Amino acid sequence: MSPTAHQVWTRARGLLLALLIIVVGGITAAALRSGDHHGHLDPRSADRLGSRAVATLLHNRGVSTRVVTTLDTATAAVGRNTTLVVAHPNMLTDAQREALHYAMETSGGRTILLSPGTESVATLAPGVRSTTPGPVAARDPQCSLAAARSAGNADLGGRQYITEAPGADACYPRDGRPTLLRFDTPNNGDTVLLGSADILYNHRLDDHGNASLALQLLGSRPHLVWYLPSSGDGSTTNGSGDPESTFLELIPSGWLWATLQLALAATLAAIWRGRRLGPLVTERLPVAIRASESTEGRARLYHQVNAHDRAAAALRSATRTRLAALLGVAPADAHSTAILIPAVATRTSPADRDLTALLFGPAPASDTALVLLADQLDALEKEVRTS
Repeated sequence: MSPTAHQVWTRARGLLLALLIIVVGGITAAALRSGDHHGHLDPRSADRLGSRAVATLLHNRGVSTRVVTTLDTATAAVGRNTTLVVAHPNMLTDAQREALHYAMETSGGRTILLSPGTESVATLAPGVRSTTPGPVAARDPQCSLAAARSAGNADLGGRQYITEAPGADACYPRDGRPTLLRFDTPNNGDTVLLGSADILYNHRLDDHGNASLALQLLGSRPHLVWYLPSSGDGSTTNGSGDPESTFLELIPSGWLWATLQLALAATLAAIWRGRRLGPLVTERLPVAIRASESTEGRARLYHQVNAHDRAAAALRSATRTRLAALLGVAPADAHSTAILIPAVATRTSPADRDLTALLFGPAPASDTALVLLADQLDALEKEVRTS
């Protein structure tokens, strides 16, 4: 005997409750991990802390923007006509920083490092020292760098940088130490250190001279490569740049054990709550319904809602299809007035009737008119069949 609805609910409510808890927990965790940090400094992100606005303005000025997430792609894309933006240089390993510094020295282009810390500066900008971060505020350039003087005051701050390198541009100082530092590199290139990336955020781009400074720094070359370091880069963990790691190797071991335990628990619960199979029970097949009964049932439905238009369209369509087969007209042309009407006219007498109105005319307005239309269509088909 099949279980009742109450029995099914009693057996399944435990599993449903556990599934509900898992779903709610997953949604809660996703909500807590999302927010303003989603798309941080990503030129594809329209979040407050994204950078789509500056990328759009650069595109309108003819500067192409390419987003990369691996060091190999970033170093391969740099050149004299390229500006490389490193969004999170502090995420790089020592080996990655050395490889990036070599590319910066040999490319002859511009590299912009966003808020690099002490370890990053030591490798990527030898001869420069970084200090503790401070507040971000609107500051005056107080330097001779053309981009800074043109932009005027901008939201700078964060880390401060100290260097003795000759010819360096030290701008937007805080307590006498610059928060924007530009210095030359070999092969006619240069490097820009920004103590804070606030001028690139979507929600701060239109404040003060932020947009002007950002566009001049990032748009000095026709191509912009925006490097977003990520854990997906194989060289992030071992410095080898080996991309051959499998998917299972990238999953922390704790997650694998947790997944195995959940699978085992689900299997035991299924065995515990599973229905015990008994002997096979034969059941009668569904009742066969005659075609005439189906036709009559549909006709009654049409009659109840006064669907004269649908009934007439069905009658005319079926008649046109049968006439086309009798006259040798292709099925694709069975509902074409220009092809079907002349073919029917050649097989019928020139009686006082309008074939176009009969086969393609408007819907009848009453049941009597619908019955008359059906009789006329039947008579026309008989005449064509016997001609």
